[in-house]
Amino acid sequence: MLNRFKTLILRLLHMEGIMYIIVGCMTTLVNFVIFHVLDKGLSAGGMNSSISYKIAYVVAFITAVIFAYWTNKFWVFDNHNMNPKYLVKEFLSFAAARVISGLLTFVLMIICIDICGLGHTLSWFLTTFINLVFNYVASKFFIFKNKG
Repeated sequence: MLNRFKTLILRLLHMEGIMYIIVGCMTTLVNFVIFHVLDKGLSAGGMNSSISYKIAYVVAFITAVIFAYWTNKFWVFDNHNMNPKYLVKEFLSFAAARVISGLLTFVLMIICIDICGLGHTLSWFLTTFINLVFNYVASKFFIFKNKG
């Protein structure tokens, strides 16, 4: 009975959806920690808070995109095609999708913070969900579809 349970758990952990959630959580954590630390650090250093969160967002975004590319490529979509031409095309597609979703969430953050008056951290959480859904669809159906 224990072996069957263990086998079931291992199968679930290897399922693409579960792996995407795990990697998504890791990427979100990377993004959040960098965003939060940098935003607070820049503000504490005297930078205007209406600028600090924007700089923190861009730096956290770039770091999270690089982290997400490699973890999604290998762990989620099991794509090990390392052909240089393919890799460049794949990464550029991945980055383009992330830039689109990143710009969308950046605009939403500005609306949440500057127009609606919500806090930086709350706004980050609210906009992250839209970002995650868009990124999964783009990765699943457009970027990592060719495992080569």
